[in-house]
Amino acid sequence: MIRQNDLMEITPDDLTRQPVIDLLAFHLVGMRSTSPACSVHALDLDGLRVPEVHFFTAWEGDELMGMGALKQIGPDHGEIKSMRTDERFLGRGVGAAILTRLLDEARALGFGRVSLETGTGPAFDAAHGLYRRFGFQETGPFGDYTVDPFSSYYTIEVQR
Repeated sequence: MIRQNDLMEITPDDLTRQPVIDLLAFHLVGMRSTSPACSVHALDLDGLRVPEVHFFTAWEGDELMGMGALKQIGPDHGEIKSMRTDERFLGRGVGAAILTRLLDEARALGFGRVSLETGTGPAFDAAHGLYRRFGFQETGPFGDYTVDPFSSYYTIEVQR
């Protein structure tokens, strides 16, 4: 458990609490409404409940603020997955706090690099800004991804 400030607590999560399941469902609907089906790479509950995924949630008391995951995709390479802030908490630094926690986890796991795929278009502008502020650089497809006009790819080297 990591306390980001007096109000926000970020903790590992097992994806069994209903608010988490609901936010993930909302996330998947949002991704499907902004990108063609073949360009949606968001993981569902089963995809997030595998050993190579480290899933975290941010809470203010009993209120779920957001979520994010880090998936191991190589011996020293991780991928950010399922970053989402509940709409009630937008603009409060939830995404930045979760991303910080995920990058800390990547370092703890010995990863030297963290990458991510995100969508294109106005719905993803805030995400692009967040990743750039953290030092992520645009790159080409990685892992099993291929060139896709509805996807953007980023990577960052992390110090172990």
